[in-house]
Amino acid sequence: MAVEEEGLRVFQSVKIKIGEAKNIPPYPGPNKMRDCYCTVNLDQEEVFRTKIVEKSLCPFYGEDFYCEIPRSFRHLSFYIFDRDVFRRDSSIGKVAVKKEDLQKYHSKDTWFQLQPVSADSEVQGKVHLELRLSEVITDSGVINHKLATRVLECQGLPIVNGQCDPYAAVSLLGPSRSHLSYRSDAKKTKVKRKTNNPQFDEVFYFEVTRPLSYTKRHFDVEEEDVDKLALRVDLWNASNLKFGDEFLGGVRVPLRVLGQAGVHDAWYFLLPRENGGKSVKVEELGSLRLNIIYTEDHVFPSEHYNPLRDLLLDSANVEPVSASAAHILGEVCREKQEAAIPLVRLFLHYGKIVPFISAIAHAEVNRTQDPNTIFRGNSLTSKCIDETMKLAGMHYLQVTLKPIIDEICTEHKPCEIDPVKLKESENLETNRENLRHYVDRIFNVITASGVRCPTVMCDIFFSLRESAATRFQVDQDVRYTAVSSFIFLRFFAPAILSPNLFHLRPHHPDPATSRTLTLISKTIQTLGSLAKSKSASFKESYMAAFYDYFNEQKYADAVKNFLDLISTSGKWDQRSIETPIMLKEGFMIKRAQGRNRFGMKNFKKRWFRLTNHEFTYHKTKGEGALCNIPIENILAVERLEEESFKMKNMFQVIQPERALYIQANNCVEARDWIDILTKVSQCNRKRLSTYHPSAYLNGHWLCCKHSADTAPGCTPCTGGLPANIQLDVDGDRETERIFSLFSTYMTKLIKMQEACGSKSVYDGPEQEEYSSFVIDDPQETYKTLKQIVSAVQTLEQQHTKYKRDKFKKTKIGSQEHPIGDKGFQCYIRQQSESSTYSI
Repeated sequence: MAVEEEGLRVFQSVKIKIGEAKNIPPYPGPNKMRDCYCTVNLDQEEVFRTKIVEKSLCPFYGEDFYCEIPRSFRHLSFYIFDRDVFRRDSSIGKVAVKKEDLQKYHSKDTWFQLQPVSADSEVQGKVHLELRLSEVITDSGVINHKLATRVLECQGLPIVNGQCDPYAAVSLLGPSRSHLSYRSDAKKTKVKRKTNNPQFDEVFYFEVTRPLSYTKRHFDVEEEDVDKLALRVDLWNASNLKFGDEFLGGVRVPLRVLGQAGVHDAWYFLLPRENGGKSVKVEELGSLRLNIIYTEDHVFPSEHYNPLRDLLLDSANVEPVSASAAHILGEVCREKQEAAIPLVRLFLHYGKIVPFISAIAHAEVNRTQDPNTIFRGNSLTSKCIDETMKLAGMHYLQVTLKPIIDEICTEHKPCEIDPVKLKESENLETNRENLRHYVDRIFNVITASGVRCPTVMCDIFFSLRESAATRFQVDQDVRYTAVSSFIFLRFFAPAILSPNLFHLRPHHPDPATSRTLTLISKTIQTLGSLAKSKSASFKESYMAAFYDYFNEQKYADAVKNFLDLISTSGKWDQRSIETPIMLKEGFMIKRAQGRNRFGMKNFKKRWFRLTNHEFTYHKTKGEGALCNIPIENILAVERLEEESFKMKNMFQVIQPERALYIQANNCVEARDWIDILTKVSQCNRKRLSTYHPSAYLNGHWLCCKHSADTAPGCTPCTGGLPANIQLDVDGDRETERIFSLFSTYMTKLIKMQEACGSKSVYDGPEQEEYSSFVIDDPQETYKTLKQIVSAVQTLEQQHTKYKRDKFKKTKIGSQEHPIGDKGFQCYIRQQSESSTYSI
């Protein structure tokens, strides 16, 4: 989901590897061990949770998390919790990285010290204040200054223990007021119940001039130095608990901001309380290893990308393909994977992936000397096919492997066949039988799945097979190994080995299950490779002995039949699959739909399940459905305004008779559910064009005040054109990412131009500095390079202009850019600059 900024769309995403924690403080009991898990939070909103690692002070997680970030945020935070069976889980420590600091750690494995977690430091949200200083002449002729402080509103306050009943406490601080406790001296607003976006609009007055003792002459008056005074505004949650009210955040505003005009109106970020936390030695809390990749894409309107996009999409038609823009991107990037990800998404979006991969694969096959090494390197071809299989084949994997992988992960059958690692209670022959049973079942489901292989994958495999068979006509098996090196070696085997990375399991499996999956993956990989001497391909003698069971012709025949089927171009269509594919499931809270006239419309937690056939909810996982909504009955899926039920992260699934109101666990989950439900129902003929953004309550729609519950919607629906459920690709965003790569590697583009010139003029041995580039035709390559550099430089100029214009228009202290911990000096500087300009 993009944020619109003056004709430009801004996308935020984050990819996180949560590695391990070490030196967690021991539990203060005889056991000392802890059961820890880690959460990922946008500010205070949890968006991901790892599995629990039991009985460890150095838990290893090894989990990956990716999400599109649908809102603004200040901190990306990670909390380590210790599970407590009897009480609420206790927080051990946290890592909070400011948004502006994320680039420092970009794509680096970093150990972060865990910081203490206290209520005083758990702060989010912003407050809108208006200050006005005016002179008041008293009856005795003394001139007093009065400070009028208006607390208008707050936005995005944290929710504490499921509730937020905020009020503001306002006090004046200064040298002569230091003896007063600002809390007891504070003036307080009314408490606003059940909202984290309270509207206060209350004014408080403070005198800021104080006469000295009456023993002095009456005209001898000392004014407080206004510049030394500060206003303190703290937000509190009115708690019914005996522990007292909870601190939500505060702000300290020096009165020097009033300047000559004596007026100040601004938004402020709420900040933690100074010295609020307990004094804890940081090293006592341990540390956490993370790898964070935060990306922000600023995407211009489509026409800005035409020159670069046309150049890229024409790559398959360029002769030779090594002179094409897409191939050149692979040459200049440090890692081929960097280039492959946006290229594949772009070509898939425009339906040109098959000719592009066919062209680069054909060129690679012609450069290969030995049929046994075909597609074995990390080339652009290999990485592009990997990425295509991941995108186009994700649901094929789900329907083929997920049921059996789930079974293996829940049964926990012992499968260790290495005599050295065998536990005393285990029997080697029983373990072999368990493993053999699993391998057989997985082998059978894979080789029987050919009809479900997506068309785009079949077309690519057909092209690989033809290129390999033409190049190595003597080798009869090369037409199989060219395809098996992808479908088995780089698709099924890795998915079995790490099911969490392919969305087959929510978390990394436990060590014993992981070992079972490793042994299965090795065997499946070897079965699919059609190697001449199977047993010899294993280093371990116990694996060679185990593999003897599979040395039967029926296994090789089954593999060849499967490979023949999936490399027959255009024969099968993914859309014809009748098997229900499970797309998403999980607990959410739903409001009763009122299907019974006098039924209670209350909120209940339910297990939701979405397939390509229907959307259902159940009392709990595994039970029968309480309600089935066929996909063709989903007319629209839209967000629901927070004002409807005073609940965040709500959305509505609109049906012919009624709407189902649902609350997701967090903003990322809500966005994911809306996206997948919208995509799966986009081809419905009766889809709505308008909807009601708020609920129908107390006899009328809250949004348009219409009293008829059948009144047509008052707002246009956000769902766009029908989309392929497998792929949600934004062509402009991918072109912007490719531009960013070209811009990053501009020096290499220039060096490649030099290499083309050197090759054209001097046709002798290659100069060493240019030898890393594949240049088959220097003239054609140079021509393309020139076009790339021109297109990239034009986009760079547009980005520079946008940044400059945005900087000029940015008003610090506005709702979009509140004054923060570092923002106050910027605000003062901006104010002085604007007053200089106005003069």
